[in-house]
Amino acid sequence: MQTLLQNIHPDKVPKHVAIIMDGNGRWAQKKGLIRTFGHRNSMNSIKSTLEACQELNIPYITLYAFSSENWKRPEQEISFLMDLLHKSLKQNLDKIHENGIRLMAIGKTHNLPEKLSSQLEYSIEKTKKNQAATLILALNYSARHEIIRATRSIAQKVTEGSINLNDINTKVFKDHLYTAEIPDVDLIIRTSGEQRISNFLLWQAAYAELYFTEVLWPDFRKKDFFEAIYNYQKRERRFGKIEEQIQDQYSNLS
Repeated sequence: MQTLLQNIHPDKVPKHVAIIMDGNGRWAQKKGLIRTFGHRNSMNSIKSTLEACQELNIPYITLYAFSSENWKRPEQEISFLMDLLHKSLKQNLDKIHENGIRLMAIGKTHNLPEKLSSQLEYSIEKTKKNQAATLILALNYSARHEIIRATRSIAQKVTEGSINLNDINTKVFKDHLYTAEIPDVDLIIRTSGEQRISNFLLWQAAYAELYFTEVLWPDFRKKDFFEAIYNYQKRERRFGKIEEQIQDQYSNLS
């Protein structure tokens, strides 16, 4: 793992990594255990991933913790997840704060259980001035809903006259998203072998690199994260430019 870390160029790490943490249920079932056992063991993966981000000085990481579609799961599993999220926030808040991590949340968090919602609000308030890194939790999140929400907000302002129709551009739209102050995603990691985005950060991931791994989320550790970053750095991100322009852009980093 140390060799892999040494091969990662410190000036080419992504600013914003987003992770679809998939495979908890399958991980448990492979061991002959109930699905909730996989969710419980996923906390170790989150801890390891956050440590890896800090080692690489990655300033933003978003974790897809609970989608709006996840409410369709069995009630017992949902209740367990809500309780697990609450306990994890409460138990790890001091450590998060000590490490200088700012906590944020995106999604319809007001619809979460009151106990979780209150702990989340308290955690965000306590860490709001931290500057070492930002951890964004996507909770009760839907990218389609986020886009519709932004559209409605802009339409309302146009109706009121505070925004001119001809002034609407990508910046105006971005300013009305949950992630208004957060840079767009550079890299999306999805575990468990599934290869889809699942209604996650659709606007923000317009130019994101996608990395899929067969590793189930409860088994995901620093080594796996470093492999994703190393793979990311071997790619050429053009953003519509030609190869020669990209080479000129990075010539001073080599």
